[in-house]
Amino acid sequence: MPERKHSKYITPLLDFSFKKIFGSSPNKDLLIAFLNEIFKGRKTIVDLVYNKNEHQGENREEAAAVFDLLCTGDRGEKFIIEVQHSDPINFKKRGIYYTSRLISGQAPKGKLKSWLYDITEVYFVAILEKPIEKNSADNRYFHDVCLCYRDTGEIFYDGLGYTYIDLSNFVKTGQECETQLDTWLYSLKHMDEMDELPPHLKKTIFERLFSIAEYSKMSMQEQKMYDEDLKRKWDNEAAFAFREEKGKYENSREIAAEMKADGMSTELIAKYTHLSPEEIEKLP
Repeated sequence: MPERKHSKYITPLLDFSFKKIFGSSPNKDLLIAFLNEIFKGRKTIVDLVYNKNEHQGENREEAAAVFDLLCTGDRGEKFIIEVQHSDPINFKKRGIYYTSRLISGQAPKGKLKSWLYDITEVYFVAILEKPIEKNSADNRYFHDVCLCYRDTGEIFYDGLGYTYIDLSNFVKTGQECETQLDTWLYSLKHMDEMDELPPHLKKTIFERLFSIAEYSKMSMQEQKMYDEDLKRKWDNEAAFAFREEKGKYENSREIAAEMKADGMSTELIAKYTHLSPEEIEKLP
């Protein structure tokens, strides 16, 4: 396999690069701007404080919840931000689990009567490279979920929300981006394919975004960490492709065996299963 070359800009959907771009106080204006576009005026975040991304369990037996990013807004809101570049498994349930841990963790020990369940708002934001559910007919790229009445759609409680951004369904070109959110999503999805910052993004917050994401501007240690993370992604993709191909091959063998048992000719079986005549002859 030929060696892959680095692009000018890093892939922002890896754990390391996402945290480098969005996960430190000097760059919090980027995260604030991104979140404000996601909430579309429903919330206006002025400031953020980064929290430890590990939320310990109540006892030794209860596993800690480890978030990609955990932040507190200027009004006390909690934001869990997750990025997922591989196939999401039980991702909806993971979001429920993470937010539940943050909510239950707000209860003061031994002071429930005076506390009166005065919980702060909790929001789960996820950027996914692949669909939440395989083979889904849903082609939306922006999923905004809240607690509401099933019959009317009226919001029941607005202090708990889930936003899922499915970049596999975001197919707009750079010229088709109409909103700031479109530009954010286009940048996140295609940044590592670009050779330079698009001219219309200069002198905007995106100029900082692309500047931070330049591979050549990272320290040697950062480049090493990024390279290791990127290699893991490539290895995982290669392993997944192998499993997919192996699954298709095994399925073709099963179909071919059934066709052979039904008395169909080797030529016809080979035509529809793409197996070689020699492979078909060896089937029971």
